Amino acid sequence: MLKYDGREHRRWPARIARIDGPLLVLDAVFEDEIEHDLLGTISSGTISTEYYWLDRWYNVFRFSDPDRKLTNYYCNVNQPPSFDGHVLSYIDLDIDVLVAPDLTYRVLDVEDFEENARRYAYPEAVQANARRALEELVGLIEARAFPFNE
Repeated sequence: MLKYDGREHRRWPARIARIDGPLLVLDAVFEDEIEHDLLGTISSGTISTEYYWLDRWYNVFRFSDPDRKLTNYYCNVNQPPSFDGHVLSYIDLDIDVLVAPDLTYRVLDVEDFEENARRYAYPEAVQANARRALEELVGLIEARAFPFNE
């Protein structure tokens, strides 16, 4: 995951579970316990099923415990990812959506998006696509549509 200025923000290993047209589904397992500022403690053994579309401005992470029981979804608004067959990367645009197992949700970090849009001079098209992506994500959550019905 990169920030808009090209800095690497995070990196983690994952395996390709499936490719379906522009959709890549990756599986990852947290080897170490992680403290996340919004999610709290992510326990070792947590499974992350990650949904990336090469033509969409967001991704969706489905977190589950080692028994595959859903703990939450975490969605990132980002520029469409690139995938070279081995490495998937994307530019994070700060806006996140945290979704509980009952599909209630909270939109997070809109202020960070606005601040970084000014700081890094996001083009108007990037800002418009990010806002549309957020609307589309919220629509999928509220409709209980894929991948929020997995």
